[in-house]
Amino acid sequence: MIRRVAYDEDLVNRIRELIAGEAAVTEQRMFGGLAFMLAGRLAIAVSGRGGLMVRVDPEATDDFLAKPHASPFEMRGRPVDGWLRVAAEGVRTKRQLEPWVRRGVAYARSLPPKG
Repeated sequence: MIRRVAYDEDLVNRIRELIAGEAAVTEQRMFGGLAFMLAGRLAIAVSGRGGLMVRVDPEATDDFLAKPHASPFEMRGRPVDGWLRVAAEGVRTKRQLEPWVRRGVAYARSLPPKG
């Protein structure tokens, strides 16, 4: 039997390459995809619906929504400040993906470690 993966494994591997030098990185399945945690804080996730979920400073959410391919992340039909969805079309190249990964990592690193 072939196991079907609900998220883009290529995108996961590309993110792994970009965060390879980061300390305290763990991966966890959630939201139908695979999330990358830094010191216990969710930074970025490959969504089972395609594209990314990126954690950003809640006060900067509106600024990031002006970027191409970014949209509000919604939970139960309501937008969640500090979280964005980035469509798959917006992360096809390293040049597109890298800034989103940097943003998610930087914000997660700015938070106190969980534990």
